[in-house]
Amino acid sequence: MNQWTQVDRYFTELLVRPDPALAAALEASDAAGLPQISVADNQGKFLMLMALAQGARNILEIGTLGGYSTIWLARALPADGRLVTLEAIPTHARVARENIERAGLGNLVEVRLGRGLETLPQLLAEGRGPFDFIFIDADKSGYPEYFEWALKLSRRGTVIIADNVVRRGAVIDPANRDANVMGVRRFLELVSNEPRVTATAVQTVGSKGYDGFAMVVVTSD
Repeated sequence: MNQWTQVDRYFTELLVRPDPALAAALEASDAAGLPQISVADNQGKFLMLMALAQGARNILEIGTLGGYSTIWLARALPADGRLVTLEAIPTHARVARENIERAGLGNLVEVRLGRGLETLPQLLAEGRGPFDFIFIDADKSGYPEYFEWALKLSRRGTVIIADNVVRRGAVIDPANRDANVMGVRRFLELVSNEPRVTATAVQTVGSKGYDGFAMVVVTSD
């Protein structure tokens, strides 16, 4: 075990504590064969604290997987809050719904099945926005389009978090033709040139390796 993972374990044991619903969500996801790419325990709680500090009542998640991060985010909501999470793969959506129900959060969360570029326009057409907090953690090649739709579903003060933007350092290589790297680079360029937002990006190390996230705040309509 490397030192990064040991430090993550120390923080998690001290500040996150064991949680049966979250542990069951990971176990069910593993049993169903979902990829083991959920956020780390301490990162999940970080997302919850960010949404809680922002006072989010209406949250959008793009990319559900098994619902692990969904559970964390939903726990930041008040009793009359709402979270919509978008998932393109039927098996993932089914497992996520079961995990969310087991965690007692089914009344707060809607898992919507379909490709993001199909379900995001539906949300706009239904008047489901603006969202207070948006977490983007889906296919990285789609990040530029997801960001554009996130803006359409935002208001002044909306917080947008995009995960996995470092790609183990590959993000700095303009010659890298990997679709995920190219998607992240294009996303960051769009953010940089967007006058309605202010943003930063932070590198992370830990049990999930070397990566990072971008944080965007919408500053004007």
